[in-house]
Amino acid sequence: MAEGFKDYFSDTSDAYRTYRPDYPDGLFEWLAGLPPRRDAALDCGCGTGQASVALARYFPRVHAVDPSADQIANAISHEGVVYRVAPAEQTGLPGASVDLVVAAQALHWFDFDRFYPEVRRVGRPGSVFAAFSYGLLSIDADLDRIIGRFYHEVIGPYWPPERTHVDNGYRAIPFPFPEIAAPPFAMEARWELEHLIGYLETWSAVREYRRRRGVDPLAALARKVRNAWGAPEVTRTIAWPLVLRVGRIG
Repeated sequence: MAEGFKDYFSDTSDAYRTYRPDYPDGLFEWLAGLPPRRDAALDCGCGTGQASVALARYFPRVHAVDPSADQIANAISHEGVVYRVAPAEQTGLPGASVDLVVAAQALHWFDFDRFYPEVRRVGRPGSVFAAFSYGLLSIDADLDRIIGRFYHEVIGPYWPPERTHVDNGYRAIPFPFPEIAAPPFAMEARWELEHLIGYLETWSAVREYRRRRGVDPLAALARKVRNAWGAPEVTRTIAWPLVLRVGRIG
């Protein structure tokens, strides 16, 4: 998120906060055990603060930055989290001031050549950097087929190019730190049908499709999903496997 960043999320900050899934607590417990100290953490590209608030359970001070003023205005309030409108490449923090730096569903937006030097600058000796990402959700065979076709074929051409990194599991993103093997983690949620539809509304490709073509691609999808879902008040388990790149900064 460099200066002049492409803002795909400010116009949906409320929905992003309401409908996006939460990360598993075990992820942050594991990350907090990696650095030698646990005084302060930094969440880069924090959005509305889902990861920031989770980090505050393990770090007494959490700094959270995002270049979108609207995202910060809608962020989850927490006494241990200090939010700031700032790009990940220029956080404004003092040097050697944090023990853990994270980028939750955000690294693919950054200017890597500027971001990684900033990570090295703010990280204390022995500190850790972790980037994690999730791609397409999974529910059951029928719904996965319906939503997968929508994701790839209907709105596929309307995703920002950076989304390719998410689909590729972050494998092509440069990573200049000695890597730490991570255990498997996944996000899970129990949602009713309308919550799922609200989540799909947060996809940037849905909004871009509407903008370019003047029609709502979710209308046809919602009908198919409702037919496959059954009673709308039924809750279903939805899962997103997480991809992690974790490394020692200094």
